[in-house]
Amino acid sequence: MLACTHPFSMVILFAATELAPYAKTGGLADVLASLPSALGSRGHQVRICLPFYRRAIRKLRSLQSMGIELEVVLGRTKHVAHLWRGQTSDSPPLLLIEKDEFFDRSYLYGPPGRDYADNASRFFFFSKAVVQIAQRLSPRPDVLHLHDWHTGLAAVIARRECPQIKTVFTIHNIAYQGKFPAADFELTNLPWEYFTPEGIEFYGQINCLKAGIVFSNRVTTVSPRHAQEIQSPGGGHGLEGVLQAHRQKLVGILNGADYRRWNPATDRKIPASFDAGHLKGKEICKEVLCRELGFPSHTDPLFLFLGRLVEQKGVELLLQATPYLLSWGSQIAVLGTGTPKWEKALEELSRQNPDRLHLQFRFSERLAHRFLAGADFLLMPSAFEPCGLTQMYALRYGTLPIAHATGGLADTIQDAIEPFETGTGFLFSPYELPAFLSACQRALRVYQDPSTLVGLRKRAMGKIFSWDEAALQYEAIYQDP
Repeated sequence: MLACTHPFSMVILFAATELAPYAKTGGLADVLASLPSALGSRGHQVRICLPFYRRAIRKLRSLQSMGIELEVVLGRTKHVAHLWRGQTSDSPPLLLIEKDEFFDRSYLYGPPGRDYADNASRFFFFSKAVVQIAQRLSPRPDVLHLHDWHTGLAAVIARRECPQIKTVFTIHNIAYQGKFPAADFELTNLPWEYFTPEGIEFYGQINCLKAGIVFSNRVTTVSPRHAQEIQSPGGGHGLEGVLQAHRQKLVGILNGADYRRWNPATDRKIPASFDAGHLKGKEICKEVLCRELGFPSHTDPLFLFLGRLVEQKGVELLLQATPYLLSWGSQIAVLGTGTPKWEKALEELSRQNPDRLHLQFRFSERLAHRFLAGADFLLMPSAFEPCGLTQMYALRYGTLPIAHATGGLADTIQDAIEPFETGTGFLFSPYELPAFLSACQRALRVYQDPSTLVGLRKRAMGKIFSWDEAALQYEAIYQDP
């Protein structure tokens, strides 16, 4: 048995495929770096179950074999995995499932723009192993908290094999659902009665996200507004009917922000510290950033796009708006990776405006801190955004977000309209270029009035999105019969 040593009020096992800084492609990793810790600080015994990504081993503080083998059957093939115990600098203990055949790879899910062909096997294996671990923990978990489609099958297996363990399934991005051909169903080793419209079948395919929704005791998503949006036509990316049918167990809980890592008053990654009462440091950060990026001026407004270059994030609107912003005397920095066609389109714009459009097609947390500290405005024209964390970090750094009024963006940004005496950023709707440009023009009018800009920055920096509050709400979900 896997012995747990300290009795707390609840034993909670998280299962996910990402955890910052161990393995990260998006916001899921940041949530797993914060929510389990917040629950642990409230007296709960928390463990996090992850794939053992060999490429991320250097980011673990400690690592030891637990001397435990897991036997996982996929179809007619038995796979043997080994269990390790690890920890990052500030996470609860990690239970790492070692299976090099599946997890010793260059990417988490596949090369840019593609998925690995065997992702069904990889994540069916992971889901089955998670349930085995939950059954072997001592004391057994009260709650198995699953995250995104990669763990959806675990909800089905847990319902069959250990129904006394409550399952909570969190949807971080409903656009990614884990769809696989019906032929892969044999890898689940489930009876065919599960491959029905009432089960995990969806238009002739396996749908792992649907599996998590249907078979978990409770379902959450990462902002209140998004919980409503995903039940509307189109907002659920095809699953709105399933979510409506299970709406009694669906709730939206707003993510928090990790202010241990994202705090300009203590951030060692930025050139100068600052807070709402002392904004000189932000001016220094902008001067340094403009010099590093080769911009001709540190007095012109500086817009930042920070994130994945994919359709969800509104890259098409960004491309359409960029010539206007540049013609209005602005400078733009882009930091992120994504779809090659969007990168090429941005490169073409950069060739036409080399001194005012700076591109870095990579992700670096160090640069993310420096860019957020130095920029004036953050562009977030997302088509949809379940929660978003970048706008929360931007607010803390006095970098005013310009965002589509959707999901967590609408839940976290108060729209600033003239005479700009209230608000923390600029929202636009509908999702069209004129509305986006109008919000950018409002931001530029604020920039031209230093006293108004300072007031808006101070209000933005005063907004706090606490993981402690989120942990309280998850506690209520866990305890709800």
